[in-house]
Amino acid sequence: MKKPTPYTISARMYDVISFEWPIYRAGRTAAIDLMALSKGSHVLDIGCGTGLNFALLQRQIGPTGSITGVDSSPQMLEQARRRATSAGWENVTLISADATELDSVDLGDHVPFDAAISTYALSLMAQWQIALDAMIGATRAGGVVAVVDMQKPVGRAELWTPLARLACRLGGSDIDAHPWAAMPTRLDTVQPASVRGGHIQVRVGSVPSV
Repeated sequence: MKKPTPYTISARMYDVISFEWPIYRAGRTAAIDLMALSKGSHVLDIGCGTGLNFALLQRQIGPTGSITGVDSSPQMLEQARRRATSAGWENVTLISADATELDSVDLGDHVPFDAAISTYALSLMAQWQIALDAMIGATRAGGVVAVVDMQKPVGRAELWTPLARLACRLGGSDIDAHPWAAMPTRLDTVQPASVRGGHIQVRVGSVPSV
């Protein structure tokens, strides 16, 4: 019997129970603003979940661009498919795959992509370094790679740390993974952003030409 994914039951309610609008939407917005994608860009979305990045990306890439969303949860992908269908986005392709095994996955006709993004997904993976390298490897030289993930709040917001830890634990994330920390050794010109009391960390860099 196939092992259930963490979102087998919660996928339909994920957008409501994940604190997207009050907290985590800010990280997606900050990252995609920094990406500053051109019209017609082809984007790889790793751990796309229910497609919460799609609307923000569509505003930049337009109908001539494309989004290829990858997620290991069929239930989350079904919600992403419903989102794309409801919005009339014909430029969205969804692929069921493990992000740490992208080398064996057919990602379609847009490889290498102009950009890749992963929001709140790498910290879910025990081998997130492999997924990050796969994102970079699937992006063309000079292309943009963005990572959004979580850490303990800092400064005055540090008092919210127990709640942040609980939210990450319930979602299966490792709040101490800090996957963005590996980006400066892999990418050029890494731009940082920090929102929601430092709980959300954003990094956007470009793929080296050599």
